[in-house]
Amino acid sequence: MSERVHPLAKFSFCPVCGSKLWVVNNFKSKRCESCGFVYYGNPSAANVALILNEHDELLVVRRKQEPAKGTLDLPGGFTDMGETGEEGVIREVLEETGLHVTRADYLFSIPNLYRYSDMDIHTLDMFFRCCVSDTSSATAMDDAEEALWIPVNELHPDEFGLRSVREGLIRFLERENEREEVTPR
Repeated sequence: MSERVHPLAKFSFCPVCGSKLWVVNNFKSKRCESCGFVYYGNPSAANVALILNEHDELLVVRRKQEPAKGTLDLPGGFTDMGETGEEGVIREVLEETGLHVTRADYLFSIPNLYRYSDMDIHTLDMFFRCCVSDTSSATAMDDAEEALWIPVNELHPDEFGLRSVREGLIRFLERENEREEVTPR
């Protein structure tokens, strides 16, 4: 079994005083033995949009970039500093698909590891069910290679490249099935 690498292992110097006496404090932090500064490697906030159209199809994108380049994904990305999760998902949907979100309802979150620049970035992926003003104009933009609508009953989570998106899609589909059983369409 490989040894677990500390999430902050690539950071060798204290960001406050520049000391090389920058040591692991505990699993989630490093501490400077020179100035006493402690830095916590908290997860980055990310957002994922689940958008259904009037034909019970889910909006899916194909990833243009690594990680998982070429696999299916859901619109979304990292939440910027100063944004709420809802503002982040609204911006990401617009950047990736050109669609304007009119409503974003939080569903659930999933902790994740996102591989970036040879580092595992801890993220907290927040899933939102989103409504858009016009479903007819989805266009692949930004880091989406393709935008497509897939009928909910034809979705295969194993075709999605990111673990948290696969897991989130499974949860979403289970919720949709439960809703359907309670309230037939």
